[in-house]
Formats: sequence, C-alpha cells, structure tokens
Amino acid sequence: MKIAVYNLTGKETGSVELNDEIFNVAIKPEVVHQVYVAQAGNQRESIADTKTRGDVSGGGKKPWAQKGTGRARHGSIRSPIWSGGGVAFGPTSERNWKTKINKDTRRLAVKMCLTDKAQSGVLYVVEDYTFAEPKTKLVADFLKNLPAKNKSFLLLNDESNKNLLKMSKNIQKVNTIRAKDVSILDLLNKQAVVVSKKGLEQLNEILVK
Repeated sequence: MKIAVYNLTGKETGSVELNDEIFNVAIKPEVVHQVYVAQAGNQRESIADTKTRGDVSGGGKKPWAQKGTGRARHGSIRSPIWSGGGVAFGPTSERNWKTKINKDTRRLAVKMCLTDKAQSGVLYVVEDYTFAEPKTKLVADFLKNLPAKNKSFLLLNDESNKNLLKMSKNIQKVNTIRAKDVSILDLLNKQAVVVSKKGLEQLNEILVK
C-alpha cells in the first residue's frame, strides 16, 4: 500500500510504498495480547514485601500454658492471627514476573500493530527530522501541522538526528525512540505513529527476515 509523505511544514510532498510484509499482515489480537502482557511483566519490579512469621521478632516461648487458663491455645505471638505477628500469604520481593517471548512472535506482534496503525490511517511518514534549529517549539508546530487529530504521538527515527530526542522530550504525550527499538508497548500506548524515511528502512531491516 502507498502512503503520503510529509515535510516539516505538514505539506504532502509525495508518497512511499509500504512493505506488505510489515504493514499488511493478518492481525491476531491474542498474539498481541500475549506479547504485551509478557513485555509489561518484564518491566515490572517486585517492590512490595511483607514479613512472614519467621521474619518478625519475639515469640521465643509459648505465651501461656496449653490448658487450664480458660483462654485459647497459642504457640507463638508471631502467629498471623496476633497483632504484630507475621503476614500470611503476603507479597514478597522474591516474586518473579519475567516471561520469555519468542523473538519471531515478538516481531510478528510489532508487525500487527504497525499494520493496524497503517490501516487505521494513523501512520504518518515524514521526509526527515532535520529542523532548522534544535527547539522544542519546532517539533510541536510540526505535529500541529500534520493532518492528524490525534493527541499522542510516537516519533520513530534513526540515529542521524540526535537532537530530536531532546527537542521532543518536554512535549506532553509525545515519545521519541529509534525505529529499530520499537515495541508493541510503545505502539499501543500512543495513538499515532510518525516515522521518517530512514526509520522505515530500519523497520525493514529488523522486521523482514
């Protein structure tokens, strides 16, 4: 499929043919969901941590005799039913959220997301990101000039423009990454994708095997 190419003023300057192996694949939501859950889990850190009855202090001896006191029997004040005792089945920092995902499955999920963006009309190709000055306002104006009604953008670029990341860093709901580092977390968290021509070349290199 063909898609329009824009310059930095938001005017259409031509068109480019998208690779069907990336932008025209069958979309399977279950595959995208599987990869999304795995990658989100891989970024998760186990912070919450509670003490079990083996971690709390005290409880070296039986609180009172087993029989004859008229009270319920207890063996330790570290029991979870005691105030100040250990926590039963509480969260621990040892929990592991890591999940291994096959490389081909991960690439396929990225292709599906890019296909969805292209078919939904929220994929925009720009000639390059060579702005006259390294100013944030120029990037903001460029996004406003695009024929897009979206509120959040993912900018995909190659390594040729190192200033783009700094220029777009302070713009709300805009994320800038290298095209070869794109993941479905990035694609699903933003409404529209703006990619340079060199960025498209990188996508072809990493996704077409």
